[in-house]
Amino acid sequence: MALKATIYKAQLQIADMDRHVYGDHNLTLACHPSETEERLMIRVLAFALNVPADDLRGRLEFTKGLSDVDEPDLWQLDLTGDVVHWIDLGQPDDRRLMKAHGRSERVSVYSFASSTDVWWRNLENKLTRAPKLTVWQIPADQSQALAQLAERSMQLQISIQDGSVYVSTATANVEIHPVALKVASA
Repeated sequence: MALKATIYKAQLQIADMDRHVYGDHNLTLACHPSETEERLMIRVLAFALNVPADDLRGRLEFTKGLSDVDEPDLWQLDLTGDVVHWIDLGQPDDRRLMKAHGRSERVSVYSFASSTDVWWRNLENKLTRAPKLTVWQIPADQSQALAQLAERSMQLQISIQDGSVYVSTATANVEIHPVALKVASA
């Protein structure tokens, strides 16, 4: 018998001073049996960093993720079904990223493993023809600290200012400093 996903509920209060995006979001997240809480919380972080100010070009949504290799972890689809923003987590290969690059207006990757530097060195030159691609590194110690905030039902306050992210619960907080490995030029 296959293992079932574990359901997490998250109430987010986002104050993104960098992009002037503010709002409350109630998320229901299915944690795949092979997914860690660290990866789950990176999905929440990616949502907070990319949620649009309005729904005029579609909403940012969680996809089937690990259950469907043809979908990213999050995406924003416009009203016609075209991909506005494709967001992958981890260390996808160059073929996947170039395919996503051809299908969407923007592509973002959030890598959070301690091996990110090695992965990126091997991939960087292969992605020079991807002007819509942005790659972020979440330092491993910070992503692990973020994972400690995971609970089946959580209330998170997320403040973003000057490129730093502050994630707080009633009892703990984590400061995250995403590092841009590649910034989109298109």
